[in-house]
Amino acid sequence: MAQHNGKFVCYYRVSTGKQGRSGLGIDAQRAAVATYLNGGDWTIVAEHTEVESGKRADRPALEQALAAARLHRAALVVSKVDRLTRSVAFLSKLLEAGVDVRFADLPAIEGATGRFLLQQMVAVAELEAGMISARTKAALAAAKARGKKLGGNRGVKLSHAAQMAGCAVRSKKAAERAVDLAPTIAEIQKTGVTSFRGIAAALNERSIPTARGRGNWSAVQVQRVMGQTPRLQR
Repeated sequence: MAQHNGKFVCYYRVSTGKQGRSGLGIDAQRAAVATYLNGGDWTIVAEHTEVESGKRADRPALEQALAAARLHRAALVVSKVDRLTRSVAFLSKLLEAGVDVRFADLPAIEGATGRFLLQQMVAVAELEAGMISARTKAALAAAKARGKKLGGNRGVKLSHAAQMAGCAVRSKKAAERAVDLAPTIAEIQKTGVTSFRGIAAALNERSIPTARGRGNWSAVQVQRVMGQTPRLQR
């Protein structure tokens, strides 16, 4: 029995249209998740159900569930590991989504320990990346041994490259966050609230975390988010 404090997004999947219409399988998954969440101060902020084959990677409901989890800074909870996939490649993508994933049948898979265990499932991909890195270093070492000059002031170049890489990562995260926020901001605009200050207040009322997860939304923060999402109109 797991006890947690926080928000959760539930993801359910059945393999056939018949199961989806009848509710067979989903009820059992809901029961498993309810048992896992039993006790503690928790809130289910969204539920998404997919009627798909487990072999497919394009799952709209899962994408919506991941977006909701990122939006609310919530954990994604499923009844069983195989409700997501048995594919190592897909689990690797799931880890990169930046969402805390919980499995009702594996209660130990959570937090830092859980992430470590999941990473073992993508060990093949990590090994391949490591081998590429090792080959690159070996090639550089061989070139240096042949007397080839490897650039000028490499310390400055590497520092600049690292800074650029850091900026790229931050920009990517900001853009992804803006995409996740877009539907919620659009809903707020439909109610007649169009000012940055008004939208910020509405986001705070809905308990939507800011990009950094600290403090309340401000008009400036909303302006930045909307500036990254052209389809949002003032």
